Amino acid sequence: MTIKHTQDLAQIRAMVPEMRRVKSIHFIGIGGAGMSGIAEVLLNEGYQITGSDIAENAVTERLTEKGAKVYIGHQAENIEQASVVVVSTAINEQNPEVKAAREARIPVVRRAEMLAELMRFRHGIAVAGTHGKTTTTALVTQIYSEAGLDPTFVNGGLVKSAGTNARLGSSRILIAEADESDASFLHLQPMVSIVTNIEADHMDTYGGDFETLKQTFIDFLHNLPFYGQAIVCVDDPVVRELIPRISRQVITYGFSEDADVRIENYHQQGQQGKFTVVRQGRANLDITLNIPGRHNALNASAAIAVATEDDISDEAILSAMLGTQGTGRRFDHLGEFETGNGQAMLVDDYGHHPTEVGVTIQAARSGWDDKRLVMIFQPHRYSRTRDLYDDFANVLEQVDVLIMLDVYAAGEKPIAGADGRALCRTIRSRGKLDPIFVPDSATLPAVLANVLQDGDLVLTQGAGDVGKIAKQLAALELNIEKMQP
Repeated sequence: MTIKHTQDLAQIRAMVPEMRRVKSIHFIGIGGAGMSGIAEVLLNEGYQITGSDIAENAVTERLTEKGAKVYIGHQAENIEQASVVVVSTAINEQNPEVKAAREARIPVVRRAEMLAELMRFRHGIAVAGTHGKTTTTALVTQIYSEAGLDPTFVNGGLVKSAGTNARLGSSRILIAEADESDASFLHLQPMVSIVTNIEADHMDTYGGDFETLKQTFIDFLHNLPFYGQAIVCVDDPVVRELIPRISRQVITYGFSEDADVRIENYHQQGQQGKFTVVRQGRANLDITLNIPGRHNALNASAAIAVATEDDISDEAILSAMLGTQGTGRRFDHLGEFETGNGQAMLVDDYGHHPTEVGVTIQAARSGWDDKRLVMIFQPHRYSRTRDLYDDFANVLEQVDVLIMLDVYAAGEKPIAGADGRALCRTIRSRGKLDPIFVPDSATLPAVLANVLQDGDLVLTQGAGDVGKIAKQLAALELNIEKMQP
């Protein structure tokens, strides 16, 4: 499906009409990655942007610098000038700004509804799946940018080569991460959809029924027009099972022999993955991917499949794969640091599902098999810890040293037996590993000082605030005694 990419920004703005009677847009939870990206694109389109969040962060500071008005704390008066209010998944109906908007009859829409509005008059490429969608979105963006097509993109994480998680481009292409956690990706109507994999996660959204989750992904793909394309990973057993039910053109990718876009001869050299991509009707590509792991080879092949169908040059694809800097907090190599006992390597990763943790461990082992692997793990949500408890125990015991923080609740109430201490007891009882439970991060420096050795690979893992610990270690070059809680 070849599309025309030659419009300039003035043509795009003429083609994409302004939202009728909408001047000012207010985002509740504007500091989140998904919300801030949409806010930034709309700000660059000329809308007045306001927003609120419970605390300042680098994202709110950047939006303020660009001209947005950001309030710290949620107050009814914050929405007085808004034409529409956008809410993140974390915001409920009891939020004072939501209540004030309802009373004033100001439309309240979910994040995905606003993303769908951005996509409605563009050539949309939506990336969905339980794992890998942020990195895949970044890789698609990298290829189209390398080809000179200047796409608009909205990602759930930092695209490191761009220095941001969202940007308004001058072409009619919009590349976006599609979130299945609350089923809101059903609002999107792209031209191309990628599904990386499907696993049981966010099951509260789907009534605990995996069949409902699978059908929701089918419905997402059927939002494509009849001439649209579904790019799906045939290696994933659930995706493979669903392919006969997809009534759109399907292009498969993966390591499997029957994949339309097939990965061969994968091997890893430190930070880089090297492999061959075999395509139907096009020359093979010998890829050097500047991020490690077989899972990232899959993410890259999804991006290559999209680009191949869109007739993007092999030169642009190869250059993008070699030049990618990855995404923030996805096997993010933060350098070396002084431990007090020598030097150690620091990697930060967002993965918070057992599958994600497992592939991160595999990438670390494949690239640095001579290093002792020390993981600082923070479980994310009590419900996820409960639902995937045995899977977490199985994967976490694969490291050499495990330092366990307590659960990052993300607004949930504690669930007995589904916390960091319980996981440590279970793993310890198996006899392979003796985890160290750290209930208070103030004691972490002392723990690290006693544990770390010269040559270790330290992996901070999780979706909560464990990433702050990684930044702190990197900024201080981990003179552990200087670390502040």
